[in-house]
Amino acid sequence: MSPDVQLTQMKDAQSLLRLHDVTDEDLDLIRQFGQMMIPKLGEYVKHFYIWLEKLPEYAQFFGDPGRLRYVQDSQIRYWTAFFKADIDDNYVQERRDVGEVHARVGLPLPIYFAGMNTSMLIFTQKLYDDSMETETYNAYVTAFMKLLHMDTTIVVETYSRLINKRFSEQSKALLAMSTPVTMIWQDILMLPLVGIIDSKRAQDIMAAVLNKISVNRAKIFIMDISGVAVVDTAVANHFIKITKATKLMGCTCLVSGVSPSIAQTMVQLGINVGEVQANATLRDALEYAFQMIGLNVTSLNQLSE
Repeated sequence: MSPDVQLTQMKDAQSLLRLHDVTDEDLDLIRQFGQMMIPKLGEYVKHFYIWLEKLPEYAQFFGDPGRLRYVQDSQIRYWTAFFKADIDDNYVQERRDVGEVHARVGLPLPIYFAGMNTSMLIFTQKLYDDSMETETYNAYVTAFMKLLHMDTTIVVETYSRLINKRFSEQSKALLAMSTPVTMIWQDILMLPLVGIIDSKRAQDIMAAVLNKISVNRAKIFIMDISGVAVVDTAVANHFIKITKATKLMGCTCLVSGVSPSIAQTMVQLGINVGEVQANATLRDALEYAFQMIGLNVTSLNQLSE
């Protein structure tokens, strides 16, 4: 099992604590450190925004006074929970909520990492009063960093999952727009192809076409390739596979938009196109399709005569 899969499956607090080697002794140290830091959280906020105001992202994400107050209050609640160190599944879910908010507003991860690093420096340097022995202080800082890294892991994992989900949804939307299989007449489907056809897109096209054929019980499928940028051996083979797959579904595939250059290229490449019903233009393909379903199309001029 890959580390990424293992991380994704670690949902509960105890698993995350073990992953980051956060012990009960570490949590006790954080609570002791918190007794010193929680009363200073208002001061922490001031230091944090002195740093943040220098960044261009400040105006973009925190320019609204109402939002700024809400974020500052949220930070105080966040760090209060951190220093109380009552780590349970609710604590983990609160951190996931932070990751979701960051993903929704589009706050860049580098800013989040920089903000957590700045917070660490504020708590361990600016707000620390040098009242401890060096060994004791180092133990506090070590425990603090362990839990900070665990928090960061939860937030970033959630952030990444939601961003990847968004990209996946966008890709599906783009795919739907790039494979607009449309019923143009009863029993007749059409797909105009534009751009470059690679193996991945060819598989997506085949899946979309076969699904449409099944849903609509279509008898004829017209694939117009006049907008395809390049037709080489691989692309031609993709077309032939789509033709064979539609035939297995009980549907005849007609290829239209075969230009002289495409025809010459396919002949020069020695591609076997014997099973492809090709047409020079979309009009030719439509006329052939209408004949196949027994439909006679008469122009208005013919009717007036």
